[in-house]
Amino acid sequence: MYEAIQIVHSYWAYLVVLVVTLATINTLIGFFTKREYAPKDFRISLFGLIVTHLQLLIGIIIFFISPTIVWFTEGIGMGEIMKDPLLRLYNVEHPTVMILTVVFITIGYSKHKKKLTSTPKFKMLAIFYTIAWLLMLSRIPWTNWF
Repeated sequence: MYEAIQIVHSYWAYLVVLVVTLATINTLIGFFTKREYAPKDFRISLFGLIVTHLQLLIGIIIFFISPTIVWFTEGIGMGEIMKDPLLRLYNVEHPTVMILTVVFITIGYSKHKKKLTSTPKFKMLAIFYTIAWLLMLSRIPWTNWF
């Protein structure tokens, strides 16, 4: 069961990176070109929100069943986890930063809906989606991707 969920999480991650990159670039272009906010912009940012939330749900399942997550293993303390870069990445850094990524995307999406004109909408999305995108890229386990 773990292997199947891991495969879904891994392949869905490609979609997440692609969609969040597209949404971030779209909002930055919209903001800097002072373009009118259109329904396609809404859909792109919404799709970014949806794919990241689904990835978070899959990630939470993996967190509790993965053999690389050793929080729940007897005999391995937090000190040992923090000393080992690989254990620290999978047990602390990746989950924490990815949760923050989802939080920033959610905040940006929610705040942009309250704005009435195009420039403030794009500004909210650009700020929060860019932060989320940078966070996401910083803690992807790249060695497993290629």
